Amino acid sequence: MIPPAESLSKPAPGTDPNRTGMSLKKIRTALISVFYKDNLEPIIRLLAEHGVAIYSTGGTQRFIEDLGVSVTAVEDLTSYPSIFGGRVKTLHPKVFGGILYRRELEDDEDQAAEFEIPSIDLVIVDLYPFEETVASGASEEDIIEKIDIGGISLIRAAAKNYRDVLIVSSRDQYEQVGSILSEKGCATELSDRRLFAARAFDISSNYDSAIFNYFNEDAQVESFKQSLRRKKTLRYGENPHQQGAFYGDLESVLEQLNGKEMSYNNLVDIDAAVSLMEEFEETAFAILKHTNACGVATASTVKEAYQKAFAADTVSAFGGVLITNAKVDKEAAEEMHSLFFEILIAPEFDSEALEVLGQKKNRILLRQKQPLNTKKQFKSLLNGVIEQDRDLKTDELTDLKTVTKREPGEEDRAALLFASKVCKHTKSNTIVLARDGQLLASGVGQTSRVDALKQAILKAKEFGFSLEGAVMASDAFFPFPDCVEIASKEGIKAVIQPGGSIKDQDSIDFCDKHDMAMVFTGVRHFKH
Repeated sequence: MIPPAESLSKPAPGTDPNRTGMSLKKIRTALISVFYKDNLEPIIRLLAEHGVAIYSTGGTQRFIEDLGVSVTAVEDLTSYPSIFGGRVKTLHPKVFGGILYRRELEDDEDQAAEFEIPSIDLVIVDLYPFEETVASGASEEDIIEKIDIGGISLIRAAAKNYRDVLIVSSRDQYEQVGSILSEKGCATELSDRRLFAARAFDISSNYDSAIFNYFNEDAQVESFKQSLRRKKTLRYGENPHQQGAFYGDLESVLEQLNGKEMSYNNLVDIDAAVSLMEEFEETAFAILKHTNACGVATASTVKEAYQKAFAADTVSAFGGVLITNAKVDKEAAEEMHSLFFEILIAPEFDSEALEVLGQKKNRILLRQKQPLNTKKQFKSLLNGVIEQDRDLKTDELTDLKTVTKREPGEEDRAALLFASKVCKHTKSNTIVLARDGQLLASGVGQTSRVDALKQAILKAKEFGFSLEGAVMASDAFFPFPDCVEIASKEGIKAVIQPGGSIKDQDSIDFCDKHDMAMVFTGVRHFKH
């Protein structure tokens, strides 16, 4: 039934029959139309207890009727059926008028009475799951049908008129709304309505951004839009005097099994570690400090891979971020337990490994639930934002072009590709030295490529590695032959680099004279 005519009559000038006090506004009518009905029942029953007239549509109407609660179909209010396969249900002046008319304006009140438009004080509406449908790989037809029109219009209308209307735009808000209405006798304060209006515009802007990015996948429209709704306040930013926060759904990628709350720097290192580990299909282990790998290795077991990675730099590993792409068993856990480290990331831990590693309560243990699915990177810069594609190119055997007389053998090619993977994820300028699935040393973030090589050689020797027969990777081309000259003196026999210098031939000629192999990939991997 539509509310009786007296509920549509004009109040005395300057009064509002919905107000129960100076700050509270009573809810008398509600419009409810939702996709997700989880935990909706308590609110429905609370509204019924307070005699609130409810309008609804389709499946939500049937849900309310099944609860034994009186409900009026929106079609009975508008005298229009749901048409075009449900595409048009609530887009009608009697619905939007009831939400948008201003109760404090006499002219609005007169028009509402004239056209028999009931006031709608509460709108509970959510949106079709557009992002989830895109993520599921659904067809374009299904995706387009999940672009909500009526729902988002109702949300924006109710949020705009927050002085008179409470908008509930997500199932995540049901519990809080229920508490507010229970505590305040099915009434709300202006501060409540303004807060929920802000949340509604947050949801609507996020929804529109997702739709825009879907249609603008090929970036034909020159506009940058990103919307990340979930916020996790961090202990601080990069330094204690800086505030920090993470926006996004961290829990969809990582499950924390042990340890203290993660910090800003932890998350930066975790991102670097996860990105590096995605390069490897065989069992691998890496140790990182300040986003750079100080140890990386592959082996048949996690324990052995850890031992090889740790051997590359037993000093920097202290307080590091550890990651593997295989299940951590008790044997591996016992091997690394004596090391003080901040974080260990793995796809799985057996129960005995967790028992061992969890003995240190602050040690962060993370289960990686899925690979990273982001294809873009962006950050604030100057007075704007820069964006780029993620570097998803991994050098493969088919990319290697031998430019020297000497061809690298099978073992050398494997070592070169291993070194290239590590090099790609190390700060430029960088040189990586490796052999047989093991990082021997790297020169990191140097202003000179020669300095990077000298740093790597010094570090390798410091930890007892001979470079005889090792391979070298560079993230960018050699402008001069100085790096291959230095490498040759240390016994390095094969080099991988992108090539592209106008003086490439100088480095090639030197390698030919000293029986070194060199391959070009044609792809630079700068990282800043």
